[in-house]
Amino acid sequence: MRIKGWVTAAVAVVLLTALVMPAMADHVIKIGGQCDRTGPTKNVGVELCPGIHDYIALVNKKGGVLGHKIEHTEIEHGYTVDRGVEAYERLKRDGAVALFDYGTPIVYALTPRHMDDKIPAITPGFGRADSIDGETWPYIFPMAASYWSQAGAAMKYIKDNGAKKGTKVAHIYYDNPAGREGIPIMEAVAKKEGYQLRLFAVPPPGVEMGPQVIDITRRFKADWVVGHLFGQSPSVSIKELKRAGFPMSRVVSFVWGAGEANIEAAGWDTAQGYIGMQFTSIGRDLPVIREIMQKVYKDEGKEVPKYVGGVYYSRGVLNGALAVEGLRLAIQNFGLPVTGDKVRKGYESIKNFDLQGFLPPMTVSPKDHEGGGWVRMYQVKGTEWVPVTDWVRGYREEVMAMVRLVNKK
Repeated sequence: MRIKGWVTAAVAVVLLTALVMPAMADHVIKIGGQCDRTGPTKNVGVELCPGIHDYIALVNKKGGVLGHKIEHTEIEHGYTVDRGVEAYERLKRDGAVALFDYGTPIVYALTPRHMDDKIPAITPGFGRADSIDGETWPYIFPMAASYWSQAGAAMKYIKDNGAKKGTKVAHIYYDNPAGREGIPIMEAVAKKEGYQLRLFAVPPPGVEMGPQVIDITRRFKADWVVGHLFGQSPSVSIKELKRAGFPMSRVVSFVWGAGEANIEAAGWDTAQGYIGMQFTSIGRDLPVIREIMQKVYKDEGKEVPKYVGGVYYSRGVLNGALAVEGLRLAIQNFGLPVTGDKVRKGYESIKNFDLQGFLPPMTVSPKDHEGGGWVRMYQVKGTEWVPVTDWVRGYREEVMAMVRLVNKK
């Protein structure tokens, strides 16, 4: 009887395993995010969000993440906080284990929810800079240069190009939580280097800045302009500064004023010499972009959109790639089922990830959710962005000191 019972139990285990294994292999992983395709930053969203979709589609065409398909849901929020919160709650109800947040005001509003629900958010190149410290903010992942790191890089660039004690630096910024985020590092570095720094706020929607440009060029007589603008405002600043006779080669933009859409709106001829920073490589010769064009578009008989390989599209590809790498490490190291906390651990296990030269090697840890804070400066030459530096970062000590100060460490 004991032998018979043991055999019966063993057969039951085998049958259960046979049933469970295919189910595990077919397990669909749900992720999601917000997008602005209709609001004030739609010129970013209409290119960035397709980049996420295309990378996920590429991964699924190749069999998914370790055999598991990804289901990605995008919800439009028009860059409004209330709709961003609604989107988050819907995605949570749907079972998403990893999210793409979109917009700094939305990140601040959603941070308590991410922390309570243990669902990690990716916020590359925007959001709250203090979340570099993953020990304080375990579920918020900048995983690209934060606004503090962008400010440090801009100030390093102007120093490397002749700025010295007494140099006049104008910081023109979009007057909302995102636009104001870089100010603490701008002020800290200016104080350290002895620069004369003056701040110029541009009220939303950022389509009128003639008075600010007059102040910058005629009254303050700036030597350099560092811009933290986005949406329609970068192109307006370029046209106004050019009209005032300010040299474009002395205008340095944070990452959201450095896309093709911004330059096309201003005019490539007008923007010649303009400097913008990037946190991914750009162009269609990159291996991952070539693979997307072939497998997601050409193999399906689809025409490749113009924006593929461009600045904002490439940032969407990065978002998708970081999520996939985090999911891969979560499954590999911590097993199924995938949970938000396992994805968090997966993100914190990313080491030397460069997506075949698409970005500088990124390592993420509990102490550094930013991955180093590297950027590369590009310049408008002809009708394209041309790199003018290697991957760099500036004033890292000041950035990390600010992180410790704000997080009371």
